[in-house]
Amino acid sequence: MVGDTLRDAHQHLAAALDELAAATTHASENDLISLLTLCEGVTRRVEAISSAAVAVLDDRGTFLSRGYPNTAGALSDLLSWDHRQARSFTSAATDVHGRTTLSGEQLPARMPATAAAFGEGTIGWRHVEVIHRVLGTRAAERLTTSAWTGAEVQLAEYAQQAKPGQLLSFGTLLIDRLDQDGPEPDDSPPPVNELRLTRHRGGAGGSIKGRFEDPALYDAIAAVIDAKAKPLTADDDRTAAQRQAEALADVCGYVLDHSDDLPETGGRRPHLTVTIRLEDLEDRARRAMLEFGGTITPATLRTLACDAGVIPIVMNGDSQPLDVGREKRTLPDGLRKAITARDRGCAHPGCDRPPSWCDVHHVDHWGREGPTELNNLVMLCKAHHRQIHHTDWTVRIRDGLPEFVPPRWIDPTQTPRRNTAAHLVGGRAA
Repeated sequence: MVGDTLRDAHQHLAAALDELAAATTHASENDLISLLTLCEGVTRRVEAISSAAVAVLDDRGTFLSRGYPNTAGALSDLLSWDHRQARSFTSAATDVHGRTTLSGEQLPARMPATAAAFGEGTIGWRHVEVIHRVLGTRAAERLTTSAWTGAEVQLAEYAQQAKPGQLLSFGTLLIDRLDQDGPEPDDSPPPVNELRLTRHRGGAGGSIKGRFEDPALYDAIAAVIDAKAKPLTADDDRTAAQRQAEALADVCGYVLDHSDDLPETGGRRPHLTVTIRLEDLEDRARRAMLEFGGTITPATLRTLACDAGVIPIVMNGDSQPLDVGREKRTLPDGLRKAITARDRGCAHPGCDRPPSWCDVHHVDHWGREGPTELNNLVMLCKAHHRQIHHTDWTVRIRDGLPEFVPPRWIDPTQTPRRNTAAHLVGGRAA
């Protein structure tokens, strides 16, 4: 029933827009000026409806169940938005619409005055974003609850007669005036450089917390992460924090794969160790254990197993090693070279990661007895490798080249996409 209502509403709206479009051909100048005002009003109504839908989807955690870490990432793919735009829209939308708690309690909008003006169409979405930005500054967070609430009311009132740029200037001055005391004096201890790695007890993964007050040390780390944390494609849906975290892991993985002079640990070069029980391996590898990271999911295990070195260890009933074999790569060097020549780096559309920063993914993975041969392998950077294993994106080989199929909810036609730049003459080098 709701679906029918939406279809009917869309048809009526499309018909009305067609009439407006046709009117531009014969309308007088005064009518065209009125049309601009009318279109702005329609745009504001549509923005209010869209933001309400986003707030509800975020409230329900809809996109989490579809493999996305957050709503902004899903909107980026669904609507072809830049991730910054999607993140800004999502966070501001949740401020001008009510929320529902886990117990079912209805909570009012965080910015009620702004929500009211936005709902009436007296301010536009750009005004909402400016108010959200101003009230999200550290200076605004230092205000008392009453001062913050009063500032929100003033900003909503001023927005009804100001342009977004003027509103930003007004809001900045307003918050600065209200925050007369400013930040607390810096009473931090003497400069220190520290990094703590803490494994999660009884779970997977761990936490890394660091502080570098030596500018040179921090700059060296930040420069590497910044270089590798840029969005891989126009629709890269990861947040900045996610990109930075994965960039650090990618850099460390690159060093493990390519450095010959790392100090040995326990008589061997550092590398990832994955322990899998025989019964788990026979049961399609439902779980495994990392040396430092703890238990991993089947999807993560399949990611690691796509392109890895395998050292068989035979254990007795008391979990004592009886025999250790020699390392054997899951992917022969000659086959890797062939894949590199074909894909020239990450094959995902728009990605430009070079081969040295990529894994080789089994399209039909080893758990389903997928063969290790050219027409079942594709080169992917670690970010897109994780995406293939953890979301509804799929990859396949057609006419000798890899192509990617987005989920139906992103593209109802599921039109395959290719990284065509990699196969053009003069494309990126292998």
